[in-house]
Amino acid sequence: MTETLSPPADLRKLAEQSNAWPFEEAKKIVARLKRKPKDEVLFETGYGPSGLPHIGTFGEVARTTMVRHAFRVLTDDKIKTRLLAFSDDMDGLRKVPDNVPNKEMLAAHLNKPLTSVPDPFSNEYPSFGHHNNARLRAFLDQFGFDYEFASATDYYKSGKFDATLLKMLEHLDKVMAIMLPSLREERAATYSPFLPICPRTGAVLYVPVVAHDAKNGTISYDDPETKERITVPVTGGHCKLQWKPDWAMRWTALGVDYEMSGKDLIDSVKLSAKICSALGGIPPDGFNYELFLDEKGQKISKSKGNGLTMEEWLRYASPESLSLFMYREPKSAKRLYFDVIPRNVDDYQQFLDSYPKQETKQRLANPVWHIHSGNPPKIDMPVTFQMLLTLVSSSNAENAETLWGFIGRYRPGVTPQTHPKLDALVGYAINYFRDFVLPEKKFREPTAGERAALEDLRNALAQLPQDASAEDIQNVVYEIGRREPFLDQAKKGKDGRPGVSLDWFNMLYQVLLGQEKGPRFGSFVAVYGVGNAVAMIDGALKRGE
Repeated sequence: MTETLSPPADLRKLAEQSNAWPFEEAKKIVARLKRKPKDEVLFETGYGPSGLPHIGTFGEVARTTMVRHAFRVLTDDKIKTRLLAFSDDMDGLRKVPDNVPNKEMLAAHLNKPLTSVPDPFSNEYPSFGHHNNARLRAFLDQFGFDYEFASATDYYKSGKFDATLLKMLEHLDKVMAIMLPSLREERAATYSPFLPICPRTGAVLYVPVVAHDAKNGTISYDDPETKERITVPVTGGHCKLQWKPDWAMRWTALGVDYEMSGKDLIDSVKLSAKICSALGGIPPDGFNYELFLDEKGQKISKSKGNGLTMEEWLRYASPESLSLFMYREPKSAKRLYFDVIPRNVDDYQQFLDSYPKQETKQRLANPVWHIHSGNPPKIDMPVTFQMLLTLVSSSNAENAETLWGFIGRYRPGVTPQTHPKLDALVGYAINYFRDFVLPEKKFREPTAGERAALEDLRNALAQLPQDASAEDIQNVVYEIGRREPFLDQAKKGKDGRPGVSLDWFNMLYQVLLGQEKGPRFGSFVAVYGVGNAVAMIDGALKRGE
C-alpha cells in the first residue's frame, strides 16, 4: 500500500469492520481457528486435468488468493498459510477430448488414470496428465499466484492418503449410508467408493466390490473380463476413490480449511462434508460461487464452447481487468461475454485512480486492494479503453501508430515508452475493434431534424480553435443539442433551462460512428481533433444525401 498506511493494529481493526466479501470469508476462518486452533491454514483449489486450464480455473484461484490475503491481514500474518492447487490427475480418461491431436491413440487408453495416458501433444511429458499439469502451473505462474502444486497420483502412490483411505475402509458402512440415498437405484446397487486400478490393464474400474477387509486394508472384486476374483490393497495407489468420497478424504487427510466451488456443486459439497465428518475430519469453510452465463443468459459449458475463454479475454484486455470481473459479486450470476470487457477495463483504472485519495477504510473496500494483495500499482492512463475503441472506430485504425498519433497530440510527451500499460491497452483496443466492433458496425441515417442539428454542430465546432479543451467542446455539443426532440424537461441546466437527453449523444455515435454508445463526446473530439470531427460530420451528412 502507499503513502498513508495505517499501523498494523489499525489495519486489522478496520479489516474486522469491513464487509468486503474477501474479509467476510476470511472471518469464517478466524472463527474456525477459535473453535479449533491450528498453526497453519490450508486453502485449496481443485483442477480436473482432462482439459486445459480455463477461465473458471483462474477465477477460483484468484478469489481464493483474495480470501487468503484478507485472512493474513485479519491475523497480522502470524499464522502460516498455504494455497494448494490440487490436480485430480488420477481420474480415468472417460472420453477423448475434442481439442487434442492423436485421438485414435487416446481412445486406446480410455479409463486409464490421466497420468497413465500417453501425451497426445508430444513426447515432452510422460503422460497426458503431466502435460496438462505443466500447463496448469505455467498458467498460474503467468499471473504470479503464490501456490503449491499437488498431484493426486503422487499423493495416492506416495502413501500420503493411506491412513485416511484405511479409515474410510473402516467406516465404509457410514460412507455408504451417506452416499446411497443420493444415487439412482441402478447405480446404488453396484456402488463402491473404492475404484480399483486394474493390475492387468491399468484402467480405473467401476465394478462392484464383493468383499472388503478393513483389518488387512483390502477390497475384492471380480475382473469384468476374466471373471477372476481379484484382491487389492486400498493403499499405495492400487485404488482411487469416487470423486465425492475422494473430496472428503482429501479434506480429512490434508486438513483443508477453506475451499470454494461452483453453485452446481452445492449438493456434492454437502455430501462430501458429511463423509469428512464421518471420518473424524472437519469440513472446510468456503462458499459456492455463481456460474457464468453467455450472452443469451445460458450457463457456460466447456463442451458447448459458449461464452468467453481465458485466451479471448487476454487478447482484448489485461489480467487485472479479469481479476476485477472475478472480484465483483461472486455470488451473483454474471454474463461472461465480449461486451463486459470495456467496462471492466475502465472500471479497474477508475478504482486505481481513486485509491491514493482514499482513507484506509475506503481502500479496504476498493477492489484493487484485493486484486493486488494490498499494494496496487500507480498507473497513469490518460485515455480510457472506451475512448481508444471510439478512436479506432472513427479512424478505422489498423495499427497502433495511428492511435498514438491522436494520443500524442492530445497529451504531448505521452509515448509507448513512457506509458507501456497504455501501449498494451492500444493493442487490446485494436484487437477488440477488429474482432467484435467492426463486424457489428452499422451507421444509421439521420432524420431531417437530426441533419439540421448535425449541420449546426459542424459549423459550431469549425469555429473552435484546434486546441479547444474537452470542456469547451462539450459545452458547444450540449448547447447545439438543446432543441427538440432532444430537450429533457426533467433535467435542468445550471442556468435553469431544460437539459439535454441522452438521445442526442446516442444519435451522434449511431450516425457518426456506427455504434450505440461511446465516451463523453467532448472528450472524444478533444483527442480525435476538432478538424477530424468536422470532417467526420461532413462525411456522415454526405453519406445520407
